[in-house]
Amino acid sequence: MAADKSVTERTFGVLRPYAVHLGGTLKRGDLVILQREIAGMIHEIIDITHDTSGRPQEANELALFQVLRETRRLPSVQDQIDRLGG
Repeated sequence: MAADKSVTERTFGVLRPYAVHLGGTLKRGDLVILQREIAGMIHEIIDITHDTSGRPQEANELALFQVLRETRRLPSVQDQIDRLGG
């Protein structure tokens, strides 16, 4: 449980600069992130989860199924490849 709290606090630390409120508080839907900063922010969050666990986390079956289902609905094969990171 302590590791989950650490991950949560560190993730909030990454997101806090993008909070709309001047006080830096986060509430649902309050983030304003420039498009050019999204990739870096995502990598920071991924690094936080990897640092905590010591190894990359496996996706659960439901998450994998949902990604594959969403990818299948994309209009072109190239979009599907891009979505899957290929």
